[in-house]
Amino acid sequence: MATTLAHAHPAGSLNERAARHLWMHFTKLEADVPILVRGDGCYVWDDAGKRYLDGLAALFCVNAGHGRAEIADAGAEQGRRLAFYQAWGYAHPPAIELAERVAALAPGDLNRVFFTSGGSEAVDSALKLARNFYRLRGEGSRTKIIARETAYHGTSMGALTATGITALRAQFEPLVPGGRHAPNTNAYRAPADRDPLWAAEAIEETILFEGPETVAAVILEPLQNAGGCFAPPEGYWQRVREICDRHGVLLIADEVICSWGRLGHWFGIERYGTVPDMITTAKGLTSAYAPMGALIVSDRIAAPFIESDQMFAHGFTFGAHPVAAAVALANLDVMQREDLCGRVREHEPAFRAMLESLRDLPIVGDVRGAGYFWALELVRDQDRAERFPKEQIDHLLRGVVGPEMRRRGLLARADDRGDPVVQLCPPLIAGPPQFDEIEAVLRQVLKVAWEAMRG
Repeated sequence: MATTLAHAHPAGSLNERAARHLWMHFTKLEADVPILVRGDGCYVWDDAGKRYLDGLAALFCVNAGHGRAEIADAGAEQGRRLAFYQAWGYAHPPAIELAERVAALAPGDLNRVFFTSGGSEAVDSALKLARNFYRLRGEGSRTKIIARETAYHGTSMGALTATGITALRAQFEPLVPGGRHAPNTNAYRAPADRDPLWAAEAIEETILFEGPETVAAVILEPLQNAGGCFAPPEGYWQRVREICDRHGVLLIADEVICSWGRLGHWFGIERYGTVPDMITTAKGLTSAYAPMGALIVSDRIAAPFIESDQMFAHGFTFGAHPVAAAVALANLDVMQREDLCGRVREHEPAFRAMLESLRDLPIVGDVRGAGYFWALELVRDQDRAERFPKEQIDHLLRGVVGPEMRRRGLLARADDRGDPVVQLCPPLIAGPPQFDEIEAVLRQVLKVAWEAMRG
């Protein structure tokens, strides 16, 4: 059936065909979007030949950069050898080798790897495993999950119960029961005299309020994405680890974004000196050259299944897909050979300094993040950290900032899951030349936005 947007483009064009048939994710049906056809390094091109700096690594995931032939070729070679066999009662060399390699890179005794097709599936798997673990231990009342306000943990019905964004949850309720939410670590909006670890203490208060015997797990990102890159204060993760241990609650690090070098380490949690009981991951595991996620669990979590000879009755058709596993192995080869984790640590100060230099613009209220994962919060009054009125935010982000960035050749995220922010998360191969390019575009975009909102 024809749509209004379809009639706006020549018949048979990619835009017209997309408007008629392609239902994009988190996108209005009438949206007119760039159609990207090629990528190389830190850049992508649309069907009109326009080049964009990929300041978001697509969706926080093309860590090794675009156009890596050796990564793509590894998938093609595996496809010719064995394109698919399920991991339900069978195994194959790519999955075995990848599980072994991931376990070797993971912190502590996280030695068991359960592969999924993506991040939401990894989170679902973690939540189900937490419940299953406690039932095998005779603690079946432990079913609740504590996450943080404004946190995003996925959109499947299980993961959505952990997601702390009301607008994403409301239209799909009732959700899987058991999701509870504690405050996040947004230091910019916290009272100045508040104890830096108050958000950790709030997690313990939530556990005590619910009853520790009913709580299965706490799930947190090392650095929270939604809301705009909320970093933890010093000692936060150690305090949460102590709280979970005191009350017998599992600690899950949701590393769908923060792993594979994004914060300068294989796993973001290493930056904060803590070993969780489980890690969820996806995105950068393959640099998004193939869809794949994983749940990595400690030996302690696996032990009841071994001792009782019980099966984790859960799985996905494409979990541990041999082509995706081969792609992931090639991606890790690139990351290790080029020391992309070390590159992030080396260039983080320059990236941060560039973004901090934008504080001279009155619309920039806060600059926060870590590694290659940063956000600028946009404000109406810098001195008072005054927010824009809610009725103006959609125009600010989707009417001005987003279109202006694209027009000037920068792809980044203008987001309002919380206060309005611009998020920057480039491929890990980016360096000072790309930082200069980002600064040049953002400075002009934010000047235009300030003038538009003042008028």
